[in-house]
Amino acid sequence: MTTTHTLERPEAGIVYDVHGPSPAESPRPPLLMVGQPMTAEGFGTLASHFPDRTVVTYDPRGLGRSVRKDGREDHVPALQADDLHAVIQALGAGPVDVFGSSGGAVTALALVAAHPGDVRTLVAHEPPLIRSLPDAAAAERASQAMRDAYQAKGFGAGMAAFMALGSWCGEFTEDFFALPPADPAQAGLPTEDDGRRDDPLLSERSVAVTAYEPDVEALAAAPTRIVVAVGVESRDVFTGRAAIGTAALLGQEATVFPSHHGGFLGGEFGYAGQPEAFARKLREVLEG
Repeated sequence: MTTTHTLERPEAGIVYDVHGPSPAESPRPPLLMVGQPMTAEGFGTLASHFPDRTVVTYDPRGLGRSVRKDGREDHVPALQADDLHAVIQALGAGPVDVFGSSGGAVTALALVAAHPGDVRTLVAHEPPLIRSLPDAAAAERASQAMRDAYQAKGFGAGMAAFMALGSWCGEFTEDFFALPPADPAQAGLPTEDDGRRDDPLLSERSVAVTAYEPDVEALAAAPTRIVVAVGVESRDVFTGRAAIGTAALLGQEATVFPSHHGGFLGGEFGYAGQPEAFARKLREVLEG
């Protein structure tokens, strides 16, 4: 059974879903699944593999069903972490376990730093933290080029540039920057510009996510067990390398999970991974 709730906050209405047994009936703490810019719908398949415990998914403020009231358009990890803290308080069942995907892993790291008593175990899967990379300056240059392509020509060009950035193996060298602009038509993307410039992945709105720097001292002092995860297929590309770099910042080695950056996905976005194997590994890590 799934129930949907809206937590009215001064700056946003935060919509979250509670799947499975209620927290009071679950033998284990609630498991929060957090994405960014992905909303709750991306966790449908993964949540279905945890029918024995309460799973909570949500839409970050300003995305999906969580409507902002503050007039802002940027996505800031500290604000999203505060929203998650409020959701955990509303559940009345902390500390919880958290699986954070991509920008959601960044939000989760900010949550643990600010509210260390909220989280028992955090699995941070491929947080895209540029400054964790040895080639951080070049990675930022590549990211800016992607945003520039989006601003100049719209979604298709921006997404094609994003795909080129995300699939590049190893450090961003001059060989990467010498490539011709990515062709959206070759990737099956629209070539016409729809005029919009509000995509949270391709615009400036999420720069605070990739530019976030974890508070290493606060994370080390927290009682939370933190596991940084990397996909076996994505460890050599940007998000995988960022995960490995983040793990090193925290004095650990990244834990290898099946598949790629979206390894937990079923058919939600046509980018399926290996959700059954991924769920088994997540359960093993959470119960380890």
